[in-house]
Amino acid sequence: MHSCLFASDLHGDRSRYAKLFHAIAEEKPAALFLGGDLLPSGYSLANASMDLPADFAGEYIVPEFSRLQRDLGGDYPKVFVIFGNDDPRSHEPAMAEGAERGLWTYAHNRRASLGSYEIYGYACVPPTPFLLKDWDRYDVSRSIDPGCVSPEEGFYSVPQDSSETKWSTIEDDLRRLASDTDLTNAVFLFHTPPYETLLDRAALDGRTIDHVPLDVHVGSIAVRRFIEERQPLVTLHGHIHESARLTGSWRDRIGRTHALSAAHDGPELALVRFELSDPAGAERVLL
Repeated sequence: MHSCLFASDLHGDRSRYAKLFHAIAEEKPAALFLGGDLLPSGYSLANASMDLPADFAGEYIVPEFSRLQRDLGGDYPKVFVIFGNDDPRSHEPAMAEGAERGLWTYAHNRRASLGSYEIYGYACVPPTPFLLKDWDRYDVSRSIDPGCVSPEEGFYSVPQDSSETKWSTIEDDLRRLASDTDLTNAVFLFHTPPYETLLDRAALDGRTIDHVPLDVHVGSIAVRRFIEERQPLVTLHGHIHESARLTGSWRDRIGRTHALSAAHDGPELALVRFELSDPAGAERVLL
């Protein structure tokens, strides 16, 4: 049995983290997936005026998971983690430290195993309206939606290769990540949802920029095409907080692939429970 928990977009809310830790201790899942946007919203090195540790990942997330690991011993789950577009990449060293301690697998752009299942992680999202660009990537071309800021603009918390910023796409990244591997038993941990699904609906109704209507679907075309073509078993998503409220669904189906979202625009923790042997039986609770 591979019982799994999935959470995303916690945005440094310690009450959500406390609920997550309690659920892990009570349910003792085989695996936990964290889908990005783990740090406080808008978090950066300029947050000295906020009542937050200077290094939230290193001073809160790592110690809390270390405590959980000590408490659970052999029942500690396999944990797979990615960052999201609101998480400065300058905090990656803390994630590497946690991986070295055996707390989790830092899964971005990597492949790992969970029994007979393959786990892949990918944190990047199509260009957003936000200025932090550490995880923004062109999607399938160098075009961007009205109102969004290109990866070549905005700012980065770590140095970037300008040619990579200019020419890299999510489409190319996923092609390299998956290669020609059979994805029948694959789980993909994404931050972005796939385009034009029940998981990527943003509250942009009636909005225009320079008289151009905004697309209410803001997910990744590359991720949508990838799922359609490669058909992994399960894909996990976050990013668009209001989508489940607007569409009435936190899940979708693309061919044989079960796509599940843990994004939520309320104060609660949205927690998805699923079995890898039966992803159709997944459920989501608000805690």
